[in-house]
Parts: sequence; structure tokens; C-alpha cells
Amino acid sequence: MLTGNRSSKTFKPKKNIPEGSHQYELLKHAEATLGSGNLRMAVMLPDGEDLNEWIAVNTVDFFNQINMLYGTITDFCSEGSCPVMSAGPKYEYHWADGTNIKKPIKCSAPKYIDYLMTWVQDQLDDETLFPSKIGVPFRKNFMSVAKTILKRLFRVYAHIYHQHFDAVIQLQEEAHLNTSFKHFIFFVQEFNLIDRKELAPLQELIEKLTTKDR
Repeated sequence: MLTGNRSSKTFKPKKNIPEGSHQYELLKHAEATLGSGNLRMAVMLPDGEDLNEWIAVNTVDFFNQINMLYGTITDFCSEGSCPVMSAGPKYEYHWADGTNIKKPIKCSAPKYIDYLMTWVQDQLDDETLFPSKIGVPFRKNFMSVAKTILKRLFRVYAHIYHQHFDAVIQLQEEAHLNTSFKHFIFFVQEFNLIDRKELAPLQELIEKLTTKDR
């Protein structure tokens, strides 16, 4: 018998937004509007807020969500079960980060996701990229880095859906996964953050999840 252990198990340490900070208030606003059940409204930029800051807060939140979701199924994602990082038979991902690994390497899904989540964590921990203090300006390349982070986080959703959905059902996590992914998709659609071709591995699911809310 498998039991969900969502509360305690994350793949990487959770990235916390400091309480009392403006970003913490923004996160609370996001959580409150999410509670209303209207995801299209929940992802919209709140009046008078800075777009970069809104994208930064939500990017941290999505990292934490995916971290938790993948943490629940790590026992099912091994070198043996997932020798390549794939999202169905047509899509395979090779890892490169442009600095430590410049030439894309073929590796197992757990290795790829470890590289990916460590890389995202390094970006989120970089105060020059994700400033936590009010009034510290965002770097000019912030938006392109945020887009790369979200594009890569999408691949973890795609891998979970294609290769591990049976485990998700066994753990009774499918509602949690679907809600998280739907929120993610509405967010990236609202601000046009991921190219359509990158979303192709889950296109049918995206259409199914989003048509009901048009």
C-alpha cells in the first residue's frame, strides 16, 4: 500500500520567501485568489504591482510545487525505470546549463531532474537575479532567465505525466498534480512565457484543462 507523504518529502529543500517582505505579501495574495477557484483571475498581475516581481514570486512557488510533486514519486523514477529523460516516446531531453555543461548530455531522468532542480535553485538563490529586498532592481536579463526556468520546470511535469502517472494515481496525488499544472499553464499563457512548441508533449492535456475555463 502506497501512501502520499506530501507534507514532509521534497526533492530539494523548499525555497522560502521571507515573511514580512513585499514578495511574501504577493505570495499571500496569489494564494488568496487561488482559493477563489478562478485560476484565470488568480494569475493576472495585481493592480499596481511590478511584473518582474510577480513572475519572480510565482516562479519560486512553482519550483516549490514541482519539488514537492516530484519528491512524492522519486521512488518510481530510477536509472533503471527511466534511463533517459523523456516525455512519451517522441520527446527526449538532454541536459546542458551553458556554464558547467555546455554540450547537451544524454542522461537518466533522475539525473536530469537533479541537474535541473539544482540549476533552478542556484538561480533562485542568486540575489542579483531574484532580489528579496524591496527596491533592489531586477537585472535586464531577468525575464529571459525566468522563461528558461519555467521552460525547464515544465519538463518535470511532462515527465511525471508521461512516465509516472500510474504512480501518481496510486498515491492519490492526481488532483494535486492537475491543479498545480493547470495553475502553471494559466500563468505561462497569461504572460506568454513558454513557446508553444515547448508545450507540445502535453498539448492535449493543456487543451483539456484550459478549454473549460475560457
